[in-house]
Amino acid sequence: MTRHIVHIVGAGPAGLMAAERLAAAGLAVVVHEAMPSPSRKLLMAGRGGLNLTHTEPLEGFLGRYGPAAATVASWLDRFSPTHMIGWAEGLGQSTFVGSSGRVFPRAMKASPLLRAWLSRLSQAGVELRTRSRWVGFNQDGLTFKTPDGLRTERPDAVVLALGGASWPRLGSDGAWREWLEGKGVVVSPFKPSNVGFDVAWSGIFAERFAGQPLKPVALSHGDETVRGEAMLTAYGIEGGAVYALSAGLRDAIAREGAATLTVDLRPDLSIEALAGRLAKPRGKDSVTNWLRKAAGLSPAAIGLLREIPGDLPAGADKLARRIKAVRLTLTGVQGLARAISSAGGVALDQVDDGLMLKALPGVFVAGEMLDWEAPTGGYLLQASMASGATVAAGVVDWLARSSGPALPGS
Repeated sequence: MTRHIVHIVGAGPAGLMAAERLAAAGLAVVVHEAMPSPSRKLLMAGRGGLNLTHTEPLEGFLGRYGPAAATVASWLDRFSPTHMIGWAEGLGQSTFVGSSGRVFPRAMKASPLLRAWLSRLSQAGVELRTRSRWVGFNQDGLTFKTPDGLRTERPDAVVLALGGASWPRLGSDGAWREWLEGKGVVVSPFKPSNVGFDVAWSGIFAERFAGQPLKPVALSHGDETVRGEAMLTAYGIEGGAVYALSAGLRDAIAREGAATLTVDLRPDLSIEALAGRLAKPRGKDSVTNWLRKAAGLSPAAIGLLREIPGDLPAGADKLARRIKAVRLTLTGVQGLARAISSAGGVALDQVDDGLMLKALPGVFVAGEMLDWEAPTGGYLLQASMASGATVAAGVVDWLARSSGPALPGS
Protein backbone atom coordinates (compact mmCIF):
# COMPACT_ATOMS: atom_id res chain seq x y z
CA MET A 1 0.00 0.00 0.00
CA THR A 2 1.36 3.42 -0.99
CA ARG A 3 2.11 5.69 1.95
CA HIS A 4 0.49 9.09 2.18
CA ILE A 5 2.92 11.92 1.46
CA VAL A 6 2.79 15.11 3.53
CA HIS A 7 4.80 18.21 2.69
CA ILE A 8 5.65 20.68 5.43
CA VAL A 9 6.56 24.24 4.49
CA GLY A 10 8.88 25.74 7.09
CA ALA A 11 11.59 24.05 9.16
CA GLY A 12 11.11 25.94 12.40
CA PRO A 13 10.06 24.29 15.69
CA ALA A 14 6.39 23.89 14.71
CA GLY A 15 7.19 22.38 11.33
CA LEU A 16 9.84 20.02 12.66
CA MET A 17 7.59 18.81 15.48
CA ALA A 18 4.86 18.12 12.93
CA ALA A 19 7.41 16.22 10.83
CA GLU A 20 8.51 14.13 13.80
CA ARG A 21 4.97 13.15 14.72
CA LEU A 22 3.90 12.46 11.12
CA ALA A 23 6.94 10.28 10.44
CA ALA A 24 6.25 8.36 13.65
CA ALA A 25 2.71 7.76 12.32
CA GLY A 26 4.19 6.07 9.25
CA LEU A 27 3.72 8.87 6.71
CA ALA A 28 6.25 9.99 4.12
CA VAL A 29 7.33 13.50 5.07
CA VAL A 30 9.11 16.22 3.07
CA VAL A 31 10.09 19.49 4.77
CA HIS A 32 10.73 22.60 2.68
CA GLU A 33 12.90 25.41 4.05
CA ALA A 34 13.51 28.63 2.11
CA MET A 35 16.76 29.42 3.93
CA PRO A 36 20.05 27.54 3.41
CA SER A 37 19.68 25.85 6.81
CA PRO A 38 16.75 25.06 9.12
CA SER A 39 15.51 26.73 12.30
CA ARG A 40 17.62 29.88 12.13
CA LYS A 41 15.25 31.71 14.43
CA LEU A 42 15.54 28.95 17.03
CA LEU A 43 19.32 29.16 16.86
CA MET A 44 19.18 32.93 17.28
CA ALA A 45 16.86 32.61 20.28
CA GLY A 46 19.23 30.10 21.84
CA ARG A 47 22.25 32.39 21.82
CA GLY A 48 21.41 33.72 25.27
CA GLY A 49 20.28 30.36 26.66
CA LEU A 50 17.48 28.42 24.99
CA ASN A 51 14.32 28.79 27.08
CA LEU A 52 12.34 25.62 26.36
CA THR A 53 9.30 26.04 28.57
CA HIS A 54 8.19 27.14 32.04
CA THR A 55 7.18 25.34 35.23
CA GLU A 56 4.42 27.80 36.10
CA PRO A 57 1.16 26.07 37.20
CA LEU A 58 -1.19 25.44 34.29
CA GLU A 59 -3.75 28.12 35.12
CA GLY A 60 -1.14 30.85 35.16
CA PHE A 61 0.67 29.30 32.21
CA LEU A 62 -2.43 29.43 30.03
CA GLY A 63 -3.13 32.99 31.13
CA ARG A 64 -0.01 34.06 29.25
CA TYR A 65 -1.82 33.43 25.96
CA GLY A 66 -4.56 35.98 26.54
CA PRO A 67 -7.57 35.59 24.22
CA ALA A 68 -6.05 32.46 22.66
CA ALA A 69 -5.76 30.62 26.00
CA ALA A 70 -8.56 28.13 25.34
CA THR A 71 -7.13 27.21 21.94
CA VAL A 72 -3.58 26.83 23.25
CA ALA A 73 -4.91 24.67 26.11
CA SER A 74 -6.02 22.10 23.53
CA TRP A 75 -2.56 22.17 21.95
CA LEU A 76 -0.90 21.59 25.32
CA ASP A 77 -3.02 18.48 25.77
CA ARG A 78 -0.97 17.08 22.88
CA PHE A 79 2.42 18.44 23.97
CA SER A 80 2.66 19.80 27.51
CA PRO A 81 5.60 21.37 29.37
CA THR A 82 6.25 17.95 30.88
CA HIS A 83 6.33 16.45 27.39
CA MET A 84 8.74 19.20 26.31
CA ILE A 85 11.21 18.29 29.05
CA GLY A 86 10.97 14.59 28.26
CA TRP A 87 11.38 15.29 24.55
CA ALA A 88 14.56 17.35 25.07
CA GLU A 89 16.06 14.78 27.39
CA GLY A 90 15.19 12.07 24.85
CA LEU A 91 17.48 13.94 22.46
CA GLY A 92 20.30 13.71 25.00
CA GLN A 93 19.82 17.29 26.25
CA SER A 94 19.39 17.26 30.00
CA THR A 95 17.48 20.21 31.42
CA PHE A 96 17.33 22.32 34.55
CA VAL A 97 14.87 24.77 36.07
CA GLY A 98 16.16 28.30 36.65
CA SER A 99 15.33 30.45 39.65
CA SER A 100 12.46 32.10 37.76
CA GLY A 101 10.85 28.75 36.89
CA ARG A 102 12.07 28.76 33.29
CA VAL A 103 13.40 25.50 31.84
CA PHE A 104 16.68 25.38 29.90
CA PRO A 105 18.90 22.68 28.40
CA ARG A 106 22.08 22.38 30.45
CA ALA A 107 24.06 23.20 27.31
CA MET A 108 22.32 26.63 27.39
CA LYS A 109 22.16 26.82 23.60
CA ALA A 110 20.07 25.52 20.74
CA SER A 111 22.67 24.04 18.41
CA PRO A 112 23.28 20.67 20.18
CA LEU A 113 19.55 20.07 20.52
CA LEU A 114 18.85 21.02 16.90
CA ARG A 115 21.62 18.74 15.61
CA ALA A 116 20.24 15.82 17.59
CA TRP A 117 16.70 16.59 16.42
CA LEU A 118 17.65 16.78 12.75
CA SER A 119 19.54 13.50 13.09
CA ARG A 120 16.48 11.84 14.59
CA LEU A 121 14.28 13.17 11.77
CA SER A 122 16.73 11.96 9.13
CA GLN A 123 16.80 8.49 10.68
CA ALA A 124 12.99 8.51 10.62
CA GLY A 125 13.08 9.11 6.88
CA VAL A 126 12.10 12.78 6.85
CA GLU A 127 13.43 14.53 3.73
CA LEU A 128 14.65 18.11 4.27
CA ARG A 129 14.86 20.36 1.21
CA THR A 130 16.63 23.64 1.89
CA ARG A 131 16.52 26.63 -0.47
CA SER A 132 13.02 25.49 -1.40
CA ARG A 133 10.78 28.55 -1.11
CA TRP A 134 7.01 28.32 -1.42
CA VAL A 135 5.78 31.00 -3.84
CA GLY A 136 2.05 30.28 -3.91
CA PHE A 137 -0.56 28.00 -5.41
CA ASN A 138 -0.98 27.01 -9.03
CA GLN A 139 -3.61 24.96 -10.83
CA ASP A 140 -1.80 21.72 -9.98
CA GLY A 141 -0.87 22.33 -6.34
CA LEU A 142 1.90 24.30 -4.66
CA THR A 143 4.79 26.04 -6.41
CA PHE A 144 8.29 26.10 -4.96
CA LYS A 145 11.26 28.13 -6.14
CA THR A 146 14.37 25.96 -5.95
CA PRO A 147 17.98 26.22 -7.17
CA ASP A 148 16.85 24.05 -10.12
CA GLY A 149 13.90 26.29 -11.02
CA LEU A 150 10.19 26.23 -10.23
CA ARG A 151 8.77 22.96 -8.99
CA THR A 152 5.15 21.95 -8.41
CA GLU A 153 4.16 19.59 -5.59
CA ARG A 154 0.81 17.97 -4.93
CA PRO A 155 1.13 15.93 -1.73
CA ASP A 156 -1.79 14.26 0.03
CA ALA A 157 -1.72 17.04 2.65
CA VAL A 158 0.40 20.07 3.39
CA VAL A 159 1.34 21.76 6.66
CA LEU A 160 2.21 25.45 6.48
CA ALA A 161 4.57 26.45 9.29
CA LEU A 162 6.15 29.58 7.87
CA GLY A 163 6.20 31.71 11.03
CA GLY A 164 4.80 35.20 11.49
CA ALA A 165 6.46 38.40 10.33
CA SER A 166 9.13 39.14 12.93
CA TRP A 167 12.88 38.88 12.26
CA PRO A 168 12.25 38.65 8.48
CA ARG A 169 15.97 38.31 7.75
CA LEU A 170 15.79 34.88 9.38
CA GLY A 171 13.05 33.72 7.04
CA SER A 172 9.65 34.62 8.53
CA ASP A 173 8.62 37.53 6.33
CA GLY A 174 4.84 36.97 6.19
CA ALA A 175 4.85 36.84 2.38
CA TRP A 176 2.39 33.93 2.55
CA ARG A 177 -0.41 36.23 3.68
CA GLU A 178 -1.52 37.31 0.20
CA TRP A 179 -1.64 33.72 -1.08
CA LEU A 180 -3.97 32.60 1.70
CA GLU A 181 -6.11 35.72 1.52
CA GLY A 182 -6.45 35.06 -2.20
CA LYS A 183 -8.07 31.75 -1.24
CA GLY A 184 -10.55 33.38 1.11
CA VAL A 185 -8.64 32.83 4.37
CA VAL A 186 -8.99 35.66 6.90
CA VAL A 187 -5.57 36.84 8.09
CA SER A 188 -5.32 39.41 10.90
CA PRO A 189 -2.77 42.21 10.37
CA PHE A 190 0.67 41.54 11.81
CA LYS A 191 1.76 43.48 14.91
CA PRO A 192 5.11 43.38 16.73
CA SER A 193 5.14 41.37 19.95
CA ASN A 194 7.88 40.90 22.57
CA VAL A 195 9.35 44.16 21.41
CA GLY A 196 11.00 47.31 22.74
CA PHE A 197 9.39 50.72 23.13
CA ASP A 198 10.46 54.26 22.37
CA VAL A 199 11.16 56.76 25.17
CA ALA A 200 12.24 60.36 24.54
CA TRP A 201 15.44 60.20 26.58
CA SER A 202 17.66 63.22 26.92
CA GLY A 203 20.81 63.00 24.81
CA ILE A 204 23.03 62.76 27.87
CA PHE A 205 21.00 59.93 29.40
CA ALA A 206 20.87 57.91 26.16
CA GLU A 207 24.61 58.30 25.59
CA ARG A 208 25.55 57.32 29.12
CA PHE A 209 23.12 54.52 29.92
CA ALA A 210 22.18 52.82 26.65
CA GLY A 211 22.98 49.14 27.04
CA GLN A 212 22.70 49.22 30.85
CA PRO A 213 20.32 46.82 32.63
CA LEU A 214 17.76 47.66 35.27
CA LYS A 215 17.53 44.70 37.65
CA PRO A 216 15.69 43.62 39.54
CA VAL A 217 12.68 45.78 38.75
CA ALA A 218 8.92 45.46 38.76
CA LEU A 219 7.14 46.96 35.76
CA SER A 220 3.46 47.83 35.75
CA HIS A 221 0.92 48.81 33.13
CA GLY A 222 -2.77 48.92 33.95
CA ASP A 223 -3.56 46.02 36.27
CA GLU A 224 -0.51 43.98 35.25
CA THR A 225 2.78 43.88 37.16
CA VAL A 226 5.82 41.84 36.16
CA ARG A 227 9.08 41.36 38.02
CA GLY A 228 12.28 40.79 36.12
CA GLU A 229 14.86 42.70 34.14
CA ALA A 230 14.75 45.55 31.62
CA MET A 231 17.40 46.99 29.35
CA LEU A 232 17.89 50.68 28.60
CA THR A 233 18.56 51.41 24.93
CA ALA A 234 19.29 54.50 22.87
CA TYR A 235 15.72 54.41 21.57
CA GLY A 236 13.98 53.50 24.83
CA ILE A 237 13.53 50.30 26.82
CA GLU A 238 13.32 46.55 26.15
CA GLY A 239 13.94 43.25 27.95
CA GLY A 240 12.07 40.30 29.38
CA ALA A 241 9.90 42.21 31.85
CA VAL A 242 8.98 44.72 29.13
CA TYR A 243 8.10 41.93 26.71
CA ALA A 244 5.70 40.41 29.22
CA LEU A 245 3.67 43.64 29.07
CA SER A 246 4.24 44.38 25.40
CA ALA A 247 0.80 43.38 24.09
CA GLY A 248 -1.02 45.79 26.41
CA LEU A 249 1.52 48.57 25.92
CA ARG A 250 1.45 48.17 22.13
CA ASP A 251 -2.33 48.29 21.99
CA ALA A 252 -2.48 51.31 24.33
CA ILE A 253 -0.09 53.23 22.09
CA ALA A 254 -2.18 52.30 19.05
CA ARG A 255 -5.30 53.66 20.75
CA GLU A 256 -3.94 56.69 22.55
CA GLY A 257 -0.60 57.53 20.95
CA ALA A 258 1.36 56.87 24.14
CA ALA A 259 1.42 54.55 27.15
CA THR A 260 2.66 54.84 30.72
CA LEU A 261 5.03 52.22 32.10
CA THR A 262 5.63 52.37 35.86
CA VAL A 263 9.00 51.16 37.10
CA ASP A 264 9.61 50.02 40.67
CA LEU A 265 13.37 50.28 41.09
CA ARG A 266 13.39 48.44 44.45
CA PRO A 267 10.67 45.78 44.25
CA ASP A 268 12.17 43.85 47.15
CA LEU A 269 11.59 46.71 49.62
CA SER A 270 8.33 48.21 50.84
CA ILE A 271 7.85 51.97 50.72
CA GLU A 272 8.16 52.08 54.51
CA ALA A 273 11.38 50.07 54.58
CA LEU A 274 12.90 52.16 51.80
CA ALA A 275 11.83 55.41 53.46
CA GLY A 276 13.47 54.25 56.67
CA ARG A 277 16.78 53.84 54.86
CA LEU A 278 16.45 57.22 53.17
CA ALA A 279 15.64 58.95 56.46
CA LYS A 280 19.17 58.44 57.76
CA PRO A 281 21.48 61.48 57.52
CA ARG A 282 23.22 61.85 54.17
CA GLY A 283 26.40 63.25 55.69
CA LYS A 284 29.00 64.36 53.16
CA ASP A 285 27.92 61.90 50.45
CA SER A 286 26.84 63.28 47.10
CA VAL A 287 23.23 62.61 46.17
CA THR A 288 24.40 59.91 43.78
CA ASN A 289 26.47 58.11 46.41
CA TRP A 290 23.71 58.48 48.96
CA LEU A 291 21.15 56.91 46.63
CA ARG A 292 23.58 54.13 45.84
CA LYS A 293 24.31 53.37 49.49
CA ALA A 294 21.00 54.08 51.20
CA ALA A 295 18.58 52.99 48.48
CA GLY A 296 20.80 50.37 46.85
CA LEU A 297 20.31 51.83 43.39
CA SER A 298 22.61 51.17 40.44
CA PRO A 299 24.02 54.07 38.40
CA ALA A 300 21.48 53.32 35.66
CA ALA A 301 18.60 53.36 38.15
CA ILE A 302 19.81 56.65 39.61
CA GLY A 303 20.12 58.07 36.10
CA LEU A 304 16.56 56.98 35.34
CA LEU A 305 15.30 58.54 38.56
CA ARG A 306 16.91 61.83 37.63
CA GLU A 307 15.69 61.66 34.02
CA ILE A 308 12.13 62.32 35.20
CA PRO A 309 11.32 66.07 34.88
CA GLY A 310 11.57 68.10 38.08
CA ASP A 311 13.77 67.87 41.14
CA LEU A 312 13.97 64.79 43.31
CA PRO A 313 11.23 64.93 45.96
CA ALA A 314 12.20 66.26 49.37
CA GLY A 315 11.55 63.97 52.31
CA ALA A 316 12.26 60.27 52.69
CA ASP A 317 8.67 59.12 52.19
CA LYS A 318 8.08 61.05 48.96
CA LEU A 319 11.46 60.01 47.55
CA ALA A 320 10.76 56.37 48.43
CA ARG A 321 7.45 56.61 46.60
CA ARG A 322 9.18 58.07 43.55
CA ILE A 323 11.77 55.25 43.53
CA LYS A 324 8.96 52.71 43.78
CA ALA A 325 6.96 54.26 40.94
CA VAL A 326 9.01 55.94 38.21
CA ARG A 327 6.57 56.75 35.42
CA LEU A 328 7.91 56.48 31.86
CA THR A 329 5.98 57.72 28.85
CA LEU A 330 6.35 55.30 25.94
CA THR A 331 5.88 57.14 22.67
CA GLY A 332 6.19 54.37 20.10
CA VAL A 333 6.79 50.69 19.36
CA GLN A 334 9.78 49.19 17.59
CA GLY A 335 8.82 47.49 14.32
CA LEU A 336 8.48 43.88 13.23
CA ALA A 337 12.10 43.72 12.10
CA ARG A 338 13.21 44.16 15.73
CA ALA A 339 10.41 42.18 17.37
CA ILE A 340 11.08 38.73 18.81
CA SER A 341 7.66 37.53 17.67
CA SER A 342 4.51 38.84 16.06
CA ALA A 343 0.81 38.94 16.77
CA GLY A 344 -1.70 38.57 13.96
CA GLY A 345 -1.79 35.88 11.31
CA VAL A 346 -4.41 33.33 10.35
CA ALA A 347 -7.48 33.97 12.52
CA LEU A 348 -8.15 31.03 14.83
CA ASP A 349 -11.71 30.66 13.60
CA GLN A 350 -10.34 29.87 10.13
CA VAL A 351 -9.05 26.45 11.25
CA ASP A 352 -10.73 23.41 12.74
CA ASP A 353 -9.61 21.56 15.88
CA GLY A 354 -6.92 19.77 13.85
CA LEU A 355 -5.67 23.14 12.52
CA MET A 356 -6.86 22.50 8.96
CA LEU A 357 -8.00 25.57 7.07
CA LYS A 358 -11.77 25.40 6.67
CA ALA A 359 -11.50 27.09 3.27
CA LEU A 360 -8.76 24.76 1.99
CA PRO A 361 -9.23 21.05 2.74
CA GLY A 362 -5.89 19.31 3.10
CA VAL A 363 -4.02 22.51 4.02
CA PHE A 364 -3.02 22.83 7.67
CA VAL A 365 -1.41 25.69 9.58
CA ALA A 366 0.83 25.65 12.68
CA GLY A 367 3.03 27.87 14.81
CA GLU A 368 3.28 31.63 14.59
CA MET A 369 1.34 31.74 11.32
CA LEU A 370 -1.72 31.54 13.56
CA ASP A 371 -3.06 34.58 15.42
CA TRP A 372 -1.86 34.12 18.97
CA GLU A 373 0.91 35.68 21.03
CA ALA A 374 2.72 35.09 24.30
CA PRO A 375 5.62 36.59 26.24
CA THR A 376 9.12 35.18 26.19
CA GLY A 377 10.02 32.85 29.03
CA GLY A 378 9.32 29.50 27.34
CA TYR A 379 5.71 30.24 26.41
CA LEU A 380 6.42 30.97 22.73
CA LEU A 381 8.42 27.83 21.98
CA GLN A 382 6.09 25.62 24.03
CA ALA A 383 2.96 26.69 22.15
CA SER A 384 4.67 26.59 18.75
CA MET A 385 5.81 23.02 19.23
CA ALA A 386 2.48 22.01 20.78
CA SER A 387 0.72 23.37 17.69
CA GLY A 388 3.05 21.20 15.60
CA ALA A 389 2.00 18.12 17.56
CA THR A 390 -1.66 19.13 17.21
CA VAL A 391 -1.45 19.69 13.47
CA ALA A 392 0.20 16.30 12.98
CA ALA A 393 -2.71 14.62 14.75
CA GLY A 394 -5.08 16.64 12.58
CA VAL A 395 -3.34 15.53 9.38
CA VAL A 396 -3.39 11.86 10.40
CA ASP A 397 -7.09 12.06 11.26
CA TRP A 398 -7.99 13.87 8.04
CA LEU A 399 -6.05 11.47 5.82
CA ALA A 400 -7.78 8.53 7.49
CA ARG A 401 -11.13 10.06 6.55
CA SER A 402 -10.35 11.60 3.15
CA SER A 403 -10.38 9.94 -0.25
CA GLY A 404 -7.33 11.80 -1.62
CA PRO A 405 -5.60 15.14 -2.00
CA ALA A 406 -7.82 18.19 -2.05
CA LEU A 407 -5.25 20.93 -2.41
CA PRO A 408 -6.34 24.15 -4.08
CA GLY A 409 -5.62 25.01 -7.67
CA SER A 410 -5.18 28.54 -8.96
